[in-house]
Formats: sequence, C-alpha cells, structure tokens
Amino acid sequence: MKIKVRVSHEEDTKYAFLICKKIKESAKIRKTGIAKKDPEYIKSKMIHGNAVIAFYDEKLAGFSYLETFQNEEFVVNSGLIVFPEFRKQGLAKIIKIEIFKLSRKKFPNSKIFSITTSNPVIKINTELGFKPVSFSELTHSEEFWKGCQSCVNFDILTRNQRKMCLCTGLLYNPNTDDNNQKHKNKKDKNDLYTGDKIVLAYSGGLDTSFCLKYLIQEEKYEVHTVIINTGGFKKDELDKIEKRALNIGSKSHKTIDAIEEYYQNCIKYLIFGNILKNNTYPLSASSERIFQAIKIAQYATYIQAKAIAHGSTGAGNDQIRFDIAFQIICPDKIILSPIREMKVSREEEIEYLKNQGVSICWDQAKYSINKGIWGTSIGGKETLTSYHDFPEKAYPTKLKREKSENLELEFEKGELVSVNKEKGKAVKNIIKIEKIASEFAIGRGIHIGDTILGIKGRVAFEASAAIIIIKAHHLLEKHILTKWQLYWKDQLSNWYGMLLHEAQYLDPVMRDIEKFLKSTQERLTGIVDIILYPYRFHLVGIKSKFDLMTSSNMAKYGEMNYAWTAEDVKGFTKILSNQMKMYHNLNKKEE
Repeated sequence: MKIKVRVSHEEDTKYAFLICKKIKESAKIRKTGIAKKDPEYIKSKMIHGNAVIAFYDEKLAGFSYLETFQNEEFVVNSGLIVFPEFRKQGLAKIIKIEIFKLSRKKFPNSKIFSITTSNPVIKINTELGFKPVSFSELTHSEEFWKGCQSCVNFDILTRNQRKMCLCTGLLYNPNTDDNNQKHKNKKDKNDLYTGDKIVLAYSGGLDTSFCLKYLIQEEKYEVHTVIINTGGFKKDELDKIEKRALNIGSKSHKTIDAIEEYYQNCIKYLIFGNILKNNTYPLSASSERIFQAIKIAQYATYIQAKAIAHGSTGAGNDQIRFDIAFQIICPDKIILSPIREMKVSREEEIEYLKNQGVSICWDQAKYSINKGIWGTSIGGKETLTSYHDFPEKAYPTKLKREKSENLELEFEKGELVSVNKEKGKAVKNIIKIEKIASEFAIGRGIHIGDTILGIKGRVAFEASAAIIIIKAHHLLEKHILTKWQLYWKDQLSNWYGMLLHEAQYLDPVMRDIEKFLKSTQERLTGIVDIILYPYRFHLVGIKSKFDLMTSSNMAKYGEMNYAWTAEDVKGFTKILSNQMKMYHNLNKKEE
C-alpha cells in the first residue's frame, strides 16, 4: 500500500470531471454538503497549484482545493473528497493536513476556514489549531456563500440570515498567540515562508522570467537574481538582463564573470583531450552549466539565501547539473524549479507574464539559443524531429566571407598562445578565432546524443573556435605524442567528456584524469597552419621541435631507412608473427 498526496499541476486536469462526479455522489449520500462543482473551475485550481490530489497505489483516491476571499484575508479549504473505496485508511487526514500546509505556505498571513458537518474533519481541523466559530467570523464574501446554493440545506442557511446552519464553522487565525507559537515550534529548515530570501539563476529568457515573477507574485519570496557570464554575453546584453530582472521585481541583481575560471578549470582540459561528444559536439552548453551552478551556489551561500531556484524543465540535462552542484556545494539550501514542478508549458508562461504586465514578445522567439565562449547551442522545432535539417536562417552567425584565408595557431604545452603570430591569453585567442572563423560559417553541425535521463536528444550548434582549436591541437598531438600516449588519451578523454556531460564534474576522478591530460602536454608545443573556406577548413600541417616525424634520422616513411637492415626486418617479422603462426598451425592439424 502506497499513499501519495501532492500539490496538483496541469496534467491532473484530466481528473476534474471524475472528482466533480464523486463530490456530487458523496453529497447525495450524506444528504448535506455542496453537491455541484464546476470541472473548469477545478481545473483552474489544479493548473495554478491551489489544490492537492491523492493517490492510493497510483490510483486516484482523493482531492481538496483552496480559494481566497476579501483580498486574501480569508482562505477556505474546500472540496475535500475521499473516494468511497479508499476510506477508513487515514487518507482524509493526510489530505486535510496537506491542503492546510499549502494554504499556510502560500498565504501565511491569511485566516483559514472551513465549514463541515463531518465529525472526523472537525477533529482533524481542531488538531491543526482551528477553533469552532460562528459564521459571522468567517468571510462576508457573497461569492463564497453563493457556492452553498447547491447544498440541500441552503434554505436553512438563508432562513437564519447566514448566522448558522447544519455545518460547523472552523477558523484558523495565524495571528493568535496559540497558533503563532505552534507555527514557531513547527517551523522547519526545509520549509519556506513569505519573505524568505531566494537566489534565482536568471538568464533573462522566458523560463527564468516566468520563475522570477511567479516566485515573487505567487510565493511572496524575496528573490535575488544572478547571472554567470561564461562568455556568451556582451556588456549591453548583460545590462538589459539586469534591467529586466529589476523591472520584474528582483530585489537585487548580480552579474558574475566566470570566463577565465571556466577556461582554466574546464575548456583547457577539453582542448587537452580533443573532446567532441560522439566525435561531433564540443560540449558547449553542458560544460558551461556546471561552472554556472558552482558560482550560483557560492553566491547563494554568500548572501545567506535559504533556497536556490532555476528555470529548468523536467525533460532536460540542465536540471540534473544544477541540482547535483547545489546539493554538494550548499546542501542546506532548498532547491526550487517552478517549471519542472508545475509542468508549465511555454504558452502558459507567456500568458501568465502577459497577465502580470510583463510582455516582451516572447512568442516571436522560435529558437532557443545558448551562447558561450565555447560555442552556441540552438534548439527549435527541427531538433525535435529525427529527419528535419536545420535551416540556414536559424544559425545566429551568417556567412560573410567567400575568399579563403590562412590562419596560424601556436600552442605551448597544449595551450593556445598566439593567433596569426599575435600573442595573447588563451581566452582572448579563443574569442579572436571565433570572430574570424564565424564569418566563414565554420563549425556548424547537428548533434544527436544520449541524455542523462536516458532519452535521445538532438541539438544544432555552431562552434567555429572550439572545432578549429580541437582539430588543430589534435593534429599537433599526432606528430608529437607516442602511439600509446595517443591511445590512452583517447580512452580517458572520452570518459572525461562523458562524465562532464552527465554532471559528474565534482567527482574526484575528474581531477585524476586532468592530471594525466596535463602531463601529456609537456612537449605539446608548435605551430599549426590552417586554411579557412566557406563552411569548412583545411589543416595544412605543423612545425615543432618535438615533431617525431621530422626530428628522427632513423627513416623516412615509405622512402629510406637508416637505422636497420633488411635482415633486421626479417628477424623482427619472424618474431612478431610467432603466436599467429602457432595458432594457424594448430588449425591445420585439426583439419
């Protein structure tokens, strides 16, 4: 037996007609109570998270909802129903407690009331701190009392000028000394209350803007927004994002620059490992997320926030990357993800923001774009299919250069130190290559891969600097490293990329692999010549004092050998083939 009672969401609307039917049948049997409920009204309660729904062994078993009156002075817990086949299991009490907790959380300063003829419900309410009161102490809202019209005892209520009926009025007043003390005693570090400080990871897009408004407007939290710049934003874009956050209602907004830290702790090792997910994708977005999450967690700790919120859906990888980092770095923080928890659609987000006066033409953005220093990932309707190509117009950068151009990259111990003979720090060099190569529309592709959730995911991307640097670096390695260095680097690099993609960056094995990768770069110094063309590039060759191909006087491949004789080769091949000869000789005897 498994009982589950949770806050409702949009997917639960399919149960609305059945719930209304059960409420009507129950009222008919009791010969009292409000019999008629509007399914559309019940659906609206579900969608906005103003109801709780119960399941018994995964079967729908019960329901209750809340509504407010007199400018949220009063909250009523209403519509409590337990389906007949699940009664006498303690389910009514669990539902009653959960709808009470939801009411306290969403409207901590409101008086909560209930009217009922059920003795068990009266007992439960009394245990929660409700007091029996006359109807005069309840809401005076005509809308509430109008709802009693479908009760068979409505005439009793009207004859008594709404002063009494067969129902008992029960009121929970949070402002009484008794309830204040109870509330203080029950307050838990895992509970959030009005005015609690929240940090929201804010990018300025639709999802995080919805979260910001929802957490302020509906949950009444004190929300502080933060954005971590890992190379995807210009100053004016960051200024616009800050302005948007403050206009929506953020208490404060912080921009944290993490580009250099991102390079030193991650991009550097992606280059050392020549890492392309499925030999295609340079982990542009997935490598950024962990560093954004780490910095957000550190900021939340710094400003002593009680919770951290993010705008991830329940269908992607980012929710896992954020949650894992938060759980490790600041385990005391509560994690909120409104879109994931409520399963809100893009259309519903837009409608909600419009209704709240936040209208920024969200519906005109057909593609979701995530830009960083290590590349741009792009999602759209085409990437939701397995067969549609990605349109040229959807890529953020356009082809501007038709004539080929030479590009020279210089590496020292695996790190990029100059572009076209101009020295500079690695981050600036990456930006410089991106600026040059993006005009050739180089580095585009569509990646299909396995998500952490076990489903396949498809994403378009453009990452001209990342692709060129990785391929140039790999060419240099093929000239300088030994056969077994190259082999084992491939094995560990593949694991490094996969673990990074799957939110395992904070596992200590990643530091172990990084030490190995760094040790392979001791001799990785030299120059790589490249020619850029529209949509492609050509690796011409390399120059390095550590080049194992040109620095050896032993032989020239396919031409002449100087370090061994013909007899040496004959002896070598005889020994090298020993085991194979034994194997095949045994096969002949068996035949």
